[in-house]
Amino acid sequence: MQIGFNLLLWTTHVTEGLMPVIEGIKAAGYDGVEVPMFEGDAAHYAVLRRRLGDIGLRATVVGVIPDAQTNPIGETAQIRQAGQDHLAWLVDCAAELGAEVLCGPFHSPLGVFSGTGPTAAELDRMRHAHQTMADHAQGTGVALSIEPLNRFECYALTTAEASAAHVAAVDRPNFGYLYDTFHANIEETDTNAAIRATRSAINHVHISENNRGVPGQGHCDIRGALKALKDTGYDGWLTVEAFGQALPALAAATKVWRTFFTHEDEVVEAGLRVIRDGWKG
Repeated sequence: MQIGFNLLLWTTHVTEGLMPVIEGIKAAGYDGVEVPMFEGDAAHYAVLRRRLGDIGLRATVVGVIPDAQTNPIGETAQIRQAGQDHLAWLVDCAAELGAEVLCGPFHSPLGVFSGTGPTAAELDRMRHAHQTMADHAQGTGVALSIEPLNRFECYALTTAEASAAHVAAVDRPNFGYLYDTFHANIEETDTNAAIRATRSAINHVHISENNRGVPGQGHCDIRGALKALKDTGYDGWLTVEAFGQALPALAAATKVWRTFFTHEDEVVEAGLRVIRDGWKG
């Protein structure tokens, strides 16, 4: 088991100016950081790989679909190709970073809805897009982990059951799904039963509170999730994900309208403690 911290608490693009924060995360006792990959090129991430290596941290990546014109399940071939090109860019940059996992809701754009659930055609497009993406990632050492979001953020993929079915449809050894305690808290009838039922498809985990604030200070059953994961043999990343108001655009996207901590260090320290204590049982 490895413990990571998602850098979206501070930025959507990691540059040299964030290195003191990253060094603090290392000093706190984390194994790695999750790097937002929303812009930049392979050369930028190659430099970042060396910097993280110097600090002694491993890396995972979080990426998204930027807009409705870059949508792997879009209506037109042109839009779908733009989406496929974006997925390939994510893989290439993640490989340059030396990332172990590339995760995120890279199935559809955030906040774009059709008015219904996903159609059979959309599910087939999603399967094809992710098979192509997984094949592109083959041999890079980057595992892909698709993230279901809650129904208020997307419609394409929202539950553990649907995610496990999608993983089975993609049928690639380097493709799984990300279990997120925040989204599951909204969508699952029994969050820990969902973990146990779909554990074979889970290859990444986000530990995130119901209010997106400090882990352990909300009502998500994080301890129960950790027990279910440990009991079923999970041995991957447990990555803390929290959001604040430092980035107005991201705060708007994640609907964070109030502050849940006085300093980001609270989240760093509490997240590590909650995971370590919960894993011990």
